[in-house]
Amino acid sequence: MNVAFIGLGVMGYPMAGHLSKAGHQVKVYNRTTSKAESWVKEHKGSYGITPAEAAIGAEIIFVCVGNDNDLRDVICGEDGVLKGISAGAILVDHTTASAEVARDIYAIAQGQNVGFLDAPVSGGQAGAENGVLSVMVGGDETSFAKASPVIEAYAKSIRLLGEVGSGQLAKMVNQICIGGLVQALSEAVHFAKCSGLDAEQVFDVIQHGAAGSWQMANRHQTMINNEFEFGFAVDWMRKDFDIVLSEARKNGARLPVTALVDQFYADVQAMGGGRLDTSSLLKRLETDK
Repeated sequence: MNVAFIGLGVMGYPMAGHLSKAGHQVKVYNRTTSKAESWVKEHKGSYGITPAEAAIGAEIIFVCVGNDNDLRDVICGEDGVLKGISAGAILVDHTTASAEVARDIYAIAQGQNVGFLDAPVSGGQAGAENGVLSVMVGGDETSFAKASPVIEAYAKSIRLLGEVGSGQLAKMVNQICIGGLVQALSEAVHFAKCSGLDAEQVFDVIQHGAAGSWQMANRHQTMINNEFEFGFAVDWMRKDFDIVLSEARKNGARLPVTALVDQFYADVQAMGGGRLDTSSLLKRLETDK
């Protein structure tokens, strides 16, 4: 297919690369043009100077940017995707954003006979690089049926969960789970150290039992080593938690642990750790040690 990919951050860059490797004709756009130029040197494809230019002739346009405002700008702005998109094309948004912005863009896209799927992802930078992301999708079955075989280039799991907005709501569930797990893992690592245990041996055993999780399997060693200069940044998680807690105020969900962990991440930011991995919650427990 002729496809476009808007946004070449730590996730979008490898995702677009997988599309090219799968044989699709890919045209990319990035706000910093040098990043697009680097991508074209590394992969088969081309780049556009604006989102609108990148979207011209594309059957599916993928978007992966920072937040609601970025999303509105690259899709609905003066040089946005909707200025270059063709009727019958499909917009697939991989940004972690609000369900509200997904519904707004869907309504606008419908007016141009353009399909829209909100399709946030989970799996982090490693999942994007290895092509094994989990994709949570909201939208109609027709658009999903056309887009999902293409998304398979960088995904191990794709699921249509309901109408537009459902993908973003599912991603919020994902982030709620992660926040509580990382805090619990931080406390467990901290406790193991304080107890004089060999933390590496402890976690090598318990990760295979009922306490095991992706976070434990992939983060316990780096946490023990006090290594946090990688992964999903605290700043990004706080952005996601802001979306989660805002939605909870609307739907009446009570999220006391999520709200508390959000404040713990604010502490990490205050310590200068905004760009550290989310597992850096451990640092606030050990600041006085």
